[in-house]
Amino acid sequence: MSKVKITLVRSAIGHPKNQKATLEALGLRKLHRSRELELNPQLEGMINTVKHLLTIEKAD
Repeated sequence: MSKVKITLVRSAIGHPKNQKATLEALGLRKLHRSRELELNPQLEGMINTVKHLLTIEKAD
């Protein structure tokens, strides 16, 4: 599996509760904070749900 670096670049204010919960589950609570995570099918689905709020880069 490869690693990805995800960064929250847009606020979740005004977005549905499921998108806010997804960001919380990804560990992104504040703007411009990043996380490096192992890419797996579950994570891909979560990223796809909130991709309009994130920037995604390959970490390898």
